[in-house]
Amino acid sequence: MAKKKSETVKKDKPATSRPAGRDVTVEKKLVSLYSLQKIDSKIDSIRMIRGELPLEVQDLEDEIKGLETRMENFENDIQELKKTIEQKKEAIKESQGLIRKYEEQQMNVRNNREYDSISKELEYQNLEIQLNEKRIKEHQQELDERNKAIEDAKAVLNERKDALKEKKDELNDIVKDTEKEENNLLKMSDEHEELIEDRLLSAYKRIRSNARNGLAVVKVERGACGGCFNKIPPQRQLDIKMHKKIIVCEYCGRILVDDEIEEIVYEKEPQLKKVEEE
Repeated sequence: MAKKKSETVKKDKPATSRPAGRDVTVEKKLVSLYSLQKIDSKIDSIRMIRGELPLEVQDLEDEIKGLETRMENFENDIQELKKTIEQKKEAIKESQGLIRKYEEQQMNVRNNREYDSISKELEYQNLEIQLNEKRIKEHQQELDERNKAIEDAKAVLNERKDALKEKKDELNDIVKDTEKEENNLLKMSDEHEELIEDRLLSAYKRIRSNARNGLAVVKVERGACGGCFNKIPPQRQLDIKMHKKIIVCEYCGRILVDDEIEEIVYEKEPQLKKVEEE
């Protein structure tokens, strides 16, 4: 049994982990971070090309669904109105039948009291006919309004469907054109993340998620932070050039690097410069 257990252990894939960071210089960490930032920024720019298209597609789909629901409600209203109109017409026929009956009875009354009673019934049925005719007219007007609303909704629906098809085709073309490049960059991003210790990678991602432009690592340009453009004190600029510790902007919290780090990145991975320029 012990032998079998030993064989099983040998077959298991050894666990992998990111660098602990103790034997990696600060300069190498900065190079890895800046390389990762360049890759992630390119991924951002590719996704930015799509712009608001995904949201526009979603909005159009929601609007189309809303229009279809609205038309369905109108159709239900129309069926109810038609049903009500038929009921009113039947009520008119019943009243007309009663009127004929009462008129015949009125011809054979024996006294004034019976005559007056039948006259009141006749008056009531005539009022019922007038009221039902009025309701039929109102319902018919509502029916016409619902039919017109359906026609208008159909016209808008067709326009929205055409717009949706156009937006979807445009989005699909963009995705098709950039999908391969984006997948390659995502793979590169994952590979570079493996070179960065967990603590530092978590900090990078946190800063990046809080930054409006997605920049967590920026160069010092003309003595200012390349992210928020606030001036950096001369002593702090010197510390950044020394590459002895990771320096963050005291205003925006971004990780700061100098021109030398960028030169090292482009020298070490010239494809990143090409990626940036594309």
